[in-house]
Amino acid sequence: MSKAKAGELTALQAALAAEHAAVYGYGVVGGRIREGRRTEARGAYDAHRARRDALVREVLDLGGEPVAAEPGYALPFAVPDSSAAARLAAEVEDRVAGVYSDLVRASTGERRRTAAGALREAAVRAVRWRGESVAFPGLAERAASGSASARPSA
Repeated sequence: MSKAKAGELTALQAALAAEHAAVYGYGVVGGRIREGRRTEARGAYDAHRARRDALVREVLDLGGEPVAAEPGYALPFAVPDSSAAARLAAEVEDRVAGVYSDLVRASTGERRRTAAGALREAAVRAVRWRGESVAFPGLAERAASGSASARPSA
């Protein structure tokens, strides 16, 4: 496998790991979010499941073994109520945007367009959950983590 394809596979695996964590995170969000935002949470949960499933196929197509979901994920903070659930949803979306920015950088063609679309969708969902935006979605989060290979969590 070429160095470029290996880098692309690594970025795909990171995106898949982030989607596994996002699905888990939205399971928590769905249990705590207020009634008026449950449809939004369910839509995001379904979107992340669909992205996860597509990434599994892409990893297999490149000859890789898809990274498995963890049995559980450490949450960045306690989620006792709807307000915390909305903050968690925004955090999940920020983290997903970060790994998709890496995939945009590592890929070309249709895969790059798909990754850019996923980055945009995550950024838009983060804004909706947070009520405000950041200047460069996916970039500030990567700098704060200190490493592009930081392990995603919910």
